Amino acid sequence: MDITESILPAPVLIVEDEPMIQSRLRHILLEMGYSNDMLIFVSHLKAALQKIEEQPVSLALVDLGLPDGNGIELIEQLRAKDSSVLILVISAWSTQNSLFSAIQAGATGYVLKERDDVEVTLAIRSILRGGAPIDPFIAREILKQISIPASSPPVERNHSDAEQEVLTHREKEILSLVAQGLSNREIAEQLCVSRYTVESHIKHIYRKLSVSRRTKAVSTALHLGIL
Repeated sequence: MDITESILPAPVLIVEDEPMIQSRLRHILLEMGYSNDMLIFVSHLKAALQKIEEQPVSLALVDLGLPDGNGIELIEQLRAKDSSVLILVISAWSTQNSLFSAIQAGATGYVLKERDDVEVTLAIRSILRGGAPIDPFIAREILKQISIPASSPPVERNHSDAEQEVLTHREKEILSLVAQGLSNREIAEQLCVSRYTVESHIKHIYRKLSVSRRTKAVSTALHLGIL
């Protein structure tokens, strides 16, 4: 087992109002090696905000559509309190706006509730390994929207976009793998290069896109049509 997976970050805050989904997430986390005393379940935004005031959390699984508000507010508060907290959105909302809002607020990854237990588990493990998983369905929809036929006239870019430096082929390749939720180690293995080389490329990507997080790099690249 990978050392990053054997040392499970805790406590885990699970923000979900549906009892069936709560039960499902509890089962997934227990199967991963967590114990019940490491898990904090709340069903409302207000309760979640109160809980993070009482104690810090290391990992948060957050639904967006809560009975008393939007999980985006919680994500913003979590990120403001701790820049290193891991945040996975598990939501039924599959729109581009939902994804972008969550990522901009500070979410580490985004997966749909409709995914089976194996896929949700993989998304959580990806985050624990340093990945930034984005649900394939949403990623495909975004790619469809930003695809431009070769015969179409070039889109006029605004000043801020024009200032972005062009990514190299290798940087685009690495950023594409980051978008799939792969960690630096997994990318290095897939491309048959050293982890140091991957980290160097990612630093260049951050600089060129003026970002400081993996998820922000992916959302910015999608917005600009780089991916």
